[in-house]
Amino acid sequence: MSLNRYESQVRGPLVEGSKDYHQITEDICRPVEATPSKLWWVGFIISIGLLIFGVVSVTMEVMYGTGQWNLNKTIGWGWDITNFVWWVGIGHAGTLISAILLLFRQGWRTGVNRAAEAMTIFAVMCAGQFPIWHMGRVWNAFFVMPYPNTRGPLWVNFNSPLLWDVFAISTYFTVSLLFWYCGLLPDLATLRDRAKLKWRKLFYGAASFGWTGSTKHWQRHEALSLVLAGLSTPLVLSVHTIVSFDFATSVIPGWHTTIFPPYFVAGAVFSGFAMVQTLLLITRKVLGLEEYITMEHIDVMNKVIVLTGSIVGIAYLTELFIAWYSHVEYEWFAFRENRVNLSSPYGWSYYLMMGCNVLSPQIFWFKKMRRNLLVTFFMSILVNIGMWFERFVIIVTSIYRDYLPSSWSTYYTPTIWEIGFYMGTFGLFFTCYFLFSKFFPVIAIAEIKHILKRSGDNFKEQMEKDENESLEAFEHANAHH
Repeated sequence: MSLNRYESQVRGPLVEGSKDYHQITEDICRPVEATPSKLWWVGFIISIGLLIFGVVSVTMEVMYGTGQWNLNKTIGWGWDITNFVWWVGIGHAGTLISAILLLFRQGWRTGVNRAAEAMTIFAVMCAGQFPIWHMGRVWNAFFVMPYPNTRGPLWVNFNSPLLWDVFAISTYFTVSLLFWYCGLLPDLATLRDRAKLKWRKLFYGAASFGWTGSTKHWQRHEALSLVLAGLSTPLVLSVHTIVSFDFATSVIPGWHTTIFPPYFVAGAVFSGFAMVQTLLLITRKVLGLEEYITMEHIDVMNKVIVLTGSIVGIAYLTELFIAWYSHVEYEWFAFRENRVNLSSPYGWSYYLMMGCNVLSPQIFWFKKMRRNLLVTFFMSILVNIGMWFERFVIIVTSIYRDYLPSSWSTYYTPTIWEIGFYMGTFGLFFTCYFLFSKFFPVIAIAEIKHILKRSGDNFKEQMEKDENESLEAFEHANAHH
């Protein structure tokens, strides 16, 4: 039996159908080269509408100040920071799929990494806006940048976790953008060579940086991918750790807990993978890429979702236990009265979070459910609703009741402009995603070709046949002896 083939025969094929290299190029380039479908236009126009609503909402906030939001004497962070943490979390799956799975040589990442990386960039673009507009006097935003200046000894406050966010988000965005664009180069050159129209030739020609596919180009491309993967891996862990420090370094009951960094990271991967599922299930259907984003990809990603969901569940219970065990009266009050008590104003949100994030993903222990498209799609949306409520619970239920009952705030509900800002970020995210899916290949052509001989449907069948033949020959030889 041949020993040099290390692809498991148990794992299903990652490229279905009898494909060759030319067929892969044709299939993945088709959506980019064809005219947009009616469905694409409907989605794009809705996204633009949401984006305009968001722009109007932010304009209102800048003109009249954060008083346009329903922030009050105890709740200084409302929907805006909830949404900031939620969007940063969404971006985590892309970097994890690109970097960590590349370093571990996981073949299944190739069908999903391009869309996940694009999703990371768009999610970080959405997230970065919330702290900026939250400043109120947004024209002073440059004060958070530590640059040599004429302000004399007046420097930024390096003790502030919000300043760490500036560093984390900008580094994360830069590395993710480089990773995504570096992977795109060979495919942009393919589109340039296939282009019939002059503007397409010029656009893809400029974008592909003169890629010729020579050995030297491929060597440098591989080396750069590994370097960026090495840089991104600690980023996956550090970015959401830093975001968790916004809370964990404070002394507010319900926030100052050392378990925040690991559980924020697990939660980010959890919500990120759920968003990848949501987008890819729609993308594979609309663009007809079912043979490249296969049931095998969906199955593996659901396994990651059930793992990270269980980690998050353990973190919630640990948090609850520590609050009780600490015998700090205020800490236990924050959990017992503000969260766990169903009759409290926000008790319902705690149970909604628990149901969506801890209980519902357990359905993925069953293979049949992991491979059911309808269940997966419903669950991916449910998980992201749950993860939004996790951030809402952490922020609002911890600060709406202060140490003094006399200063307890009334029930917090967002205004139309807070909702509009949030909807606007969805508009930005999907506008970018629709444009990306129209002008760039959603799947990495070069990387799919790389795994075709190992994980393609017909190649796997041939491999199995060869294995059986050599086994029979071996047994025959033994029997002969």
